Amino acid sequence: MASTRCGLSEVVSSHQVDPFIGMAHALARTERLKVGTGVAVLPGRHPVRLAKQLASLAGLAPARVLPVFGLRPARAHEVAAFPVPEGRRAAVFDETLRVVRLLLTEDEVTFHGEFFRLHGLGIGARPAKPLDLWLGGAAPAALRRVGRLADGWLASFLTPEDTRRGREAIEAAAAEAGREIEADHYGITLAVATDGVPDSLLAAATRRRPDADPADLIATGWSHARGLVERYLDAGLTKFVIRPGSPGTDLARFTDEFTTELLPLQN
Repeated sequence: MASTRCGLSEVVSSHQVDPFIGMAHALARTERLKVGTGVAVLPGRHPVRLAKQLASLAGLAPARVLPVFGLRPARAHEVAAFPVPEGRRAAVFDETLRVVRLLLTEDEVTFHGEFFRLHGLGIGARPAKPLDLWLGGAAPAALRRVGRLADGWLASFLTPEDTRRGREAIEAAAAEAGREIEADHYGITLAVATDGVPDSLLAAATRRRPDADPADLIATGWSHARGLVERYLDAGLTKFVIRPGSPGTDLARFTDEFTTELLPLQN
């Protein structure tokens, strides 16, 4: 296993902390921990404010900020929190990502697009090394977008064989666009339900992959998690966001068990 990291999901209608607030807190309290979103919604955020937030975080913790973005919220009713013109979510996504990347790499940006217009605007101090911008998603269009525009891919609720096919599709799209994504920039979020799989998690997995065995999507213990990680490694993934899958999980115990059971796989 190449590496693990802390990833903060975006679920507005829950007790979970906002991912950008959580990133700032975690980065300020640690010295080596790499922290990212997993996955934050991109369309509906203004690219200038988002670029400023990312640059500020990267200034606070160089080389430890790992943003991942997706097209829409995991919970369908939360789409109202990220408003975009009707039927234009994918187009807004592409343009927002383009503008964010420009702002993170250029002193001043002039941009006249369909949704955003900037005139000589900059965000001040920028990361010394451009941030890698990863994307989620599993639909064919999402995989093509990763290949065309992203620096990496973070999957979720996919079987090891799904991720193998996903990686191949991304590599093909990147080659068609004259790009290449680094070989170790493919990963997945894996839920480990050490105290039983809750109905809500099982429903989410079934909704995403109704024809898959849930045992190929959710780990029900650390031995199971290790086996899944090894299968994902065989499929070409190298980055893993390991999260508790059971409600009320003792986070201190979960972290200790993770350190014992999975951290030895890291290289």
